[in-house]
Amino acid sequence: MSSELPSVLVVDDSAFFRRMLAEIVAGSGQFRVAGTASNGMEALQRVHELQPDLVTMDLHMPELDGLSAIGYIMSEAPRPIVVVSSHAGSGTTASIRALELGAVELVSKEEELGKSAALRIAPRLLEALRAARAADIRRLPVLARPYHVKGPHGPRAPNEARRCVAIAASTGGPRALAELVPHLLTGQDTSVLIVQHMPRGFTRSLADRLDSQSALKVVEAKHEDPVRADTAYVAPGDYHMQVVQTARGLELELDQSPTVWGVRPAADPLFYSVASAFGAAAVGVVLTGLGRDGAAGLRALHDAGGIGIAQDRESATIWGMPGAAVKGGGADYVLPLGMIPGHVTSLLDGRPRR
Repeated sequence: MSSELPSVLVVDDSAFFRRMLAEIVAGSGQFRVAGTASNGMEALQRVHELQPDLVTMDLHMPELDGLSAIGYIMSEAPRPIVVVSSHAGSGTTASIRALELGAVELVSKEEELGKSAALRIAPRLLEALRAARAADIRRLPVLARPYHVKGPHGPRAPNEARRCVAIAASTGGPRALAELVPHLLTGQDTSVLIVQHMPRGFTRSLADRLDSQSALKVVEAKHEDPVRADTAYVAPGDYHMQVVQTARGLELELDQSPTVWGVRPAADPLFYSVASAFGAAAVGVVLTGLGRDGAAGLRALHDAGGIGIAQDRESATIWGMPGAAVKGGGADYVLPLGMIPGHVTSLLDGRPRR
């Protein structure tokens, strides 16, 4: 029976973490351990030798690091890769780059050693492996380099946004966002609000990465940030993000209320708030991801007079979230990823201002 389970190659330079991750996989009843590797070079050899269904990949390793190993694996023997990385220091930036290179999920590694750490990481690892197993890695081309590289932002007028683009993404989302956000234009009185299902500690690096590629200013959102035009805000990991009207104007509200669809941040609370605050001046976009987060919120945005877009099945790593949005009736358009930026730009030109 166990031989029928999806096989996992566990890659980590720490003997403790290799053993811990392998024990979690072996004890899950959902996956089996194909083998282990202690560095990227060994991982590449084991992938060719063992042909595992999935790979868990550490990033900072000797001989060949995880980023290089991911690049080789995705070019020579593509398969779903789950990054298991530290949330501290340079690990966050490298993790975002790994997702652009072809990894499909991200698990934050516990720095603490011991049984309690294993108990905390186990459900997150297994959830990531299930999502990776469902991913079709052929759907999106690898993004090898940014579309735009820019220097520091110049002075910006502190204008409140009069239109809004709300974006939801999960598995495969960082690559999709890297193909969407850099193509969005400034000068349309628009704020862009992004929910990417991602652990705490990694969303700032995601925002920084998108910022380096985009004409928009891209930041990790903070509580009570004003909702400004020509600015994109990424919801921080473990916090829901909503738009609220205050005496000072439109602001972002961050909270740690219960998870929605098992995730936090979730797109539905954001979409509901955007529907209320912007109405017909809003465009909602649901990108690749597992589950149905964003479907109900996109329908609410649509019913408030806004426009809903869902990524199509052919370009999505996982068509769960966009498929649910289509089924829920909130998607006015179902488009390939490459067509979404231009369509959003055209739609914004025809949207009323708040």
